[in-house]
Amino acid sequence: MPALPGCHRRRISDRIIFDKMLQLLRFGCSYEAIADTTCSATTIRSRRDEWIRQGVFARLKQIALDSYDRIVGLVLDQIAVDGSITKAPGGGEVAGRSPVDRGKQGLKRSGMTDGYGIPLGRVLAGANRHDSPLLAPTLDRLYDLGPLPDDITVHLDAGYDSDKTRTLLNERGLLGRIAHKGEKAPIQASQRWHVERTYAWQNAFHRLARCYERRTTVIDAYFDLADTIITVRSLIRRAWTTHRWDARPHRRP
Repeated sequence: MPALPGCHRRRISDRIIFDKMLQLLRFGCSYEAIADTTCSATTIRSRRDEWIRQGVFARLKQIALDSYDRIVGLVLDQIAVDGSITKAPGGGEVAGRSPVDRGKQGLKRSGMTDGYGIPLGRVLAGANRHDSPLLAPTLDRLYDLGPLPDDITVHLDAGYDSDKTRTLLNERGLLGRIAHKGEKAPIQASQRWHVERTYAWQNAFHRLARCYERRTTVIDAYFDLADTIITVRSLIRRAWTTHRWDARPHRRP
């Protein structure tokens, strides 16, 4: 790659930076720990911010979703929404006192998945925020997906069991299947378990399970990258049983 105008150093390959970001996402280590002779921590951060400004990570996620929908099909008539709290030792723009971690800094994500568990979108907030007020902005992510089914059922846990939630769903023309407070409702009793499984997939990326990033845009970028990987991985696994192609492996991955 040629050097930038007025610069004597060649621009480091995007492939090298992208590989470093994948390692950062998976292992959760610091930028300094992952830097080596190929690129510095400063270069990784500056290229990351450049890609965020250009919308690269959001675009990657959208391409993965479009491909999955075209080949396998998103199950958009069954939606699951729930909140999840993870650690945020460094604080930051969307961190708050965690009620489940002795008041330490934590991050809450209100996530939404389709009926199989493909991540559709999220809203980030402090760990001290209740799930219910985050439902409306989370459901707003639905309208970024294009045409939707006429009947959509939203699966929610007992934390959303209120008249306010039911009114919100009715105003949007959505059906609600909500667990009732005080009644035992195994997660397997409805489609809520899909979003819980997706949270487990996301937390396998250590940068999301223990977040040291302070800026919301950076956290969203790493979530978009993780969601892209989850979606592509699910696409390959599900298409393996229904599609054939010349380079298909001899056994299911």
